[in-house]
Amino acid sequence: MLYHWLYPMSQSSHLLNIFKYITFRSFLAFLIATIVSIFWGKRFIAYMKLRQFGQIIRDEGPESHKKKKGTPTFGGVFILGSAVIACAICGNFVSFPFLITLFVTISFFFLGGLDDYLKILKKNTKGVNAKQKLLWQFSTALLASYVMIKFNVTDSKLYFPFFKSELIDLGWWYVPFAAFVIVGSSNALNLTDGLDGLAIGPTIISAATLGVLAYVSGHIEISEYLFIPHVPDVGELLVLSGALIGAGVGFLWYNAYPAEVFMGDVGSLSLGGCLGTIAVLTKNEFLFVLIGGIFVIEAVSVILQVASFKTRGKRIFKMAPIHHHFELLGWPETKVIVRFWIVSLIFAILALATLKLR
Repeated sequence: MLYHWLYPMSQSSHLLNIFKYITFRSFLAFLIATIVSIFWGKRFIAYMKLRQFGQIIRDEGPESHKKKKGTPTFGGVFILGSAVIACAICGNFVSFPFLITLFVTISFFFLGGLDDYLKILKKNTKGVNAKQKLLWQFSTALLASYVMIKFNVTDSKLYFPFFKSELIDLGWWYVPFAAFVIVGSSNALNLTDGLDGLAIGPTIISAATLGVLAYVSGHIEISEYLFIPHVPDVGELLVLSGALIGAGVGFLWYNAYPAEVFMGDVGSLSLGGCLGTIAVLTKNEFLFVLIGGIFVIEAVSVILQVASFKTRGKRIFKMAPIHHHFELLGWPETKVIVRFWIVSLIFAILALATLKLR
């Protein structure tokens, strides 16, 4: 909102011209979100302890996780809260891509909040029914995807790394495809959130990568030079990405091993939905499989485990998601976390490298 107040004043003050630049506002959003989340986080954790909003640990989980029972959860509240404050100050609310991404993020935020609340209130690990959760997610994602196409926020064409032009135009079939990407991203990040700092590390890396892609897609000269689709106003998502990175850094301050707080479904579902929406709006649906490679690996490990057990009666992994498999192999939790971060960083670098391979 501060942007909309200061931007008109830039005509009379050269100093305020700096607020015209997306890069400056993104950096400012990062700083604001980082500071707010670090200072707010300490008080938030204390409040959660006072209210006894502690994590419920699954009985079938690794034995080493039992000691984490009672650790404050709902950390996604101060992640998204800090990001929204930063966006409110630095964001351009005239940008359709910016508004659509916020809509999906906030909708999934309320879904995750309800899920966490029910888990804590009923002292079980079930939360919102799986069918109801998917109905909420797909309703939100389908509406967002429909608005994208209906109002020409983006097109219905599919692009693939290494190719200069689109592969195919899906027409209105793009709506369910985009919804699937958004919902899949949300649930994949949710599955990744199982160890201290495991989910937020790749989230920060993915947000940074998608932020760069949003900037180049929104810049007509750069997008033409790199042979990537130009999406008007999508560069504003760099501001949102900056806010997410800052809020994520502040959260990691407390979520690093041994965690003082967990993000909960309120954080994982909303962050995953946000990243998926940015990938769709920037026309990086396929590249997002590489950018969010850790999330994909975690989700696929669960799918394979369930499919194998139902068809053959045997498990592929000692436990799914796959980070638990490595724990049961004897890897210390911190080693699993850092190695997954490294893999996520490698995926991000490879994804950015494709920009010049078209």
